[in-house]
Formats: sequence, structure tokens, C-alpha cells
Amino acid sequence: MAVVVVAAAVWTQAPLYVHRSGGGEGPAVMVMQANLLFDGADPGAVVDQVRARNIGVLTVNELTPPAVEGLGRAGLDQVLPYRYLSPGRTAAGTGIWSSYPLSETVEYDGFVLNQLSATADVPGAGPVTVYAFHPVPPVFGAQVWADELSRLREILERSPSDRPVIVGGDFNATYDHWQYRVMLSGRFADAAGQAGAGHLVTYPTDKRWPPLVGIDHILIAEGRTVTVETVDLPGSDHRALVAQIRLNRGRQ
Repeated sequence: MAVVVVAAAVWTQAPLYVHRSGGGEGPAVMVMQANLLFDGADPGAVVDQVRARNIGVLTVNELTPPAVEGLGRAGLDQVLPYRYLSPGRTAAGTGIWSSYPLSETVEYDGFVLNQLSATADVPGAGPVTVYAFHPVPPVFGAQVWADELSRLREILERSPSDRPVIVGGDFNATYDHWQYRVMLSGRFADAAGQAGAGHLVTYPTDKRWPPLVGIDHILIAEGRTVTVETVDLPGSDHRALVAQIRLNRGRQ
């Protein structure tokens, strides 16, 4: 039994440590995914990271109206002038900031928390679909959590196949969850796995012990991840993810 368990663990976890090459002959885009813990994260620290890492696309979870105001005062709208936001109370709010013009904005109905998408016009890649996801955590019932992950997968499956796609979110799921891995069974890849970065733990960061699980993810289709790493966010209970993604050349 011990051998079977070890073999199963290696079978499911090894792909995270194997770099995948190929694709991504178009422009490079820096992507950041951040959970702000309502309005707890230091807005100045968020903007400093965006500036220092030349972030082109930022997806945000747990975005409250005070957090939007704080990020604005810290200068985020000057660095990333295009945005599509659906702020909310406590964990509900979600947002997309971009250095590229945004169009075709959508908010998806029927979820506990807000789920968004927009189309970014990236020079050299053409239209790029950007999703910002935050399925409900399983603390409210595993069935609701599993159902939301399944419906998010259906949204991804309906995304245009002739253009690159970037997904950022707090998925409230690790690579160990089948409901998350099934999202990667088609054209989508996990940025950490694609880059061979292994387990990138992001939560929780507000305890006496180090973060234990990786529930924040960046997904990519029609492109390849060059590098991906975690970044401290003072005031949040998550670490952010930052990935350099080289997109395929799309239709202009």
C-alpha cells in the first residue's frame, strides 16, 4: 500500500517539476494574480510590485470599494490605465487592471463571488481573453465549491480558440484537487507546471507558520510560461503570483 501511495503521488505531482517548451513566439506579458484580503493588503506595496515587475495584466480577488480607492491613491490607475472591476463586500469583489485596452467585458451570473472576463488588445498578439476567477471556498459546502469549479471550466472551454487566454484567480483549490486538474486537461496549462516551478504555496501568510498550500493560480492557453514566482503582499493572507508569459501570435 505504501508503494502504491508513493507511486500515485509521484504520478500526479511530477508534472509540476517538468519544464514544458514550445509555443509562445509572440510578445511577452507580465501577469500578476493577487488576493487582497478585502482591503487589508497594503495598496502601496501592490503598486510597487506592479511597477517593479512591469506588470501588464493584474487580476485581483477580494476587491472592496475602499481597496479600489486605496489602489487609485497609490497610483495603480496611472501604471495600468485600463480596468474592469466588480468590487464587493468582503470576499465578493474581483477586478482586472491592464496596460492594454480592454473590451468585451463580461461578469458571469450565478456564482457566490464575482467572476469576470475582458479582452485585452496586446500588440503583436492581437486580442487576448483575460479571466479573473474566484470560486467559493469549500467551507460553505463541498458540493457548491465543486459545482462552481465545473462551471468555470465550462466558461474556459467556451473561450475563443483562435486567441491566447490568460486566467488569474484564487481557485480555492490546489493541484491535488481533481476538480482543478481537469481544467488543465485541454488547451489550458498551469503556469507553475508549464515552467516546471513545482509547488508554489500562497496561503496562508497571516499565521505563525509559513504558507502551506498553493490555491492561487495563473492559467495560460496559446502561449508558454517563461518564469513564475510568488511575491509577498503585506497585509494580505495570500502571496501573489507573478508570471512572465510569452503569447502565441494571434490574428491582428
